[in-house]
Amino acid sequence: MSAATELTAVLTGQLSWSRDGRGHAHETMLNESQVEAGKDIQQRTGKTFYFATRLLPERVRHATYVLYAFFRVADEVVDAEQTAPPAKQRERLERLRAEALGEAETDDPVLSAFAELRERYGIDPDDVHVFIDAMESDIEKDRYESYEELEAYMDGSASAVGRMMTAVMRPDDPEAALPHATALGQAFQMSNFLRDVGEDVVERDRVYLPRTTLDRHGVDTEQILALEFDERVADVMRDELRRTESLYRDGVAGIEYLPADCQFPVLLSAVLYADHHRSIRKLDYDTLTATPELGLGRKLALLAKTAAYWAVWRDPVAVFKAVSVVPYPDDEELDAEFGPGSTPVGRSRRSGRVSGWLRSLSRWGSD
Repeated sequence: MSAATELTAVLTGQLSWSRDGRGHAHETMLNESQVEAGKDIQQRTGKTFYFATRLLPERVRHATYVLYAFFRVADEVVDAEQTAPPAKQRERLERLRAEALGEAETDDPVLSAFAELRERYGIDPDDVHVFIDAMESDIEKDRYESYEELEAYMDGSASAVGRMMTAVMRPDDPEAALPHATALGQAFQMSNFLRDVGEDVVERDRVYLPRTTLDRHGVDTEQILALEFDERVADVMRDELRRTESLYRDGVAGIEYLPADCQFPVLLSAVLYADHHRSIRKLDYDTLTATPELGLGRKLALLAKTAAYWAVWRDPVAVFKAVSVVPYPDDEELDAEFGPGSTPVGRSRRSGRVSGWLRSLSRWGSD
C-alpha cells in the first residue's frame, strides 16, 4: 500500500488502528470528509518531516497523521489572515481548543479524531493549551525582542508538538524523554526559521530573528524587512545557528529514551533538519534573498549514510555526530552562552551491531 493510499485509508476509516505500544487494539472509523484533509496534509506538511515519518512503526505513523491533521487545521486558521479578521480567527481557535479537549461537540472529523487520540495516549491538555496559545499569538505578533520570548512561543508551536509525538510513541521513561523532545522540537523550528528568513518577511511580514541578536551585530529590523543582506546579517545567522545546534545536541541525546522502533526515524529527522544548516552556509548565510531546499537526492544519501552507521552502532549520539553537520566541540565549550548544550557526548546505554535497519528501509520503500 502506498503512503498516499494508506493516508487516505486511515483518514476515511477504511483502515483500522493497529495495536498500540501496550498491545491494545483500537479502531477508529472516520468520516469520508477526511479524504480532502488527508490530501491537504500530504501536500502541505513539511517534506522533510514526511520523508522521515514514513519510517515510523505503523502504530505511531497512523497516530502521527491525526496529530498533524490537527496541527494543520490550527495553522490554517492563522493563515486565513487575508480572509478573516483577528477576532474571528481567535474565536475559531478557541472553538478548536474546546473541541480538541473534548469540551465541545464537533462535526469536524479531524477534531474528533484528535480528541479521541488525546484520550487514548494521555496527551497532556497543557500541551494542547500552549499549542493553541502559540497559534493565537501568531495572529498579531510578528516580532520577538529576545530569544527567551521566541523560546516561549516555540514551546507551544514546536516543543508541544514534540511532546505530543513522544506521547504517542509511549517511551518507558517519559520524564527522561520529554526534556529532550522539547529541545529537538525547538531545534527543528529554529532551523526552519533560519532557512526561511526572507520567505517569512515576504509572505507573512514576520521576523523570527530575536531583536537582541540583531542589536548585538548592529542590524535593525528594517534592514531585514528590506531584505538587505550584509556581513552583519551573516553574523546574526552564525549566532543563531550555533544556538540551534546546541539544541540539536541536547535533543539527540534523548533519542535513546524512545522505543527502539522509533529511534531511527527520529534520528533521521534530526539529521535531515540539521542539514539545512549546510545549505545555509553554502549560501554564505544569505537566506534573505534565497531559500535553500533539501532535495530528494540529498535526503536519500543521508538516509543511506545514517542507516549504514546505525547498523553498526545503534547509538543515536554517535551516529548523529558521524553523519550530521552539527559540530560537537569539547564538552566545556558546550557550556557557552548559546542554549543549554551541556549534554556530555559519549556512548549511549544502548549500543551494538544490528542489521534491523534493512527492514526499516524495506518498509520505507513499500509503505
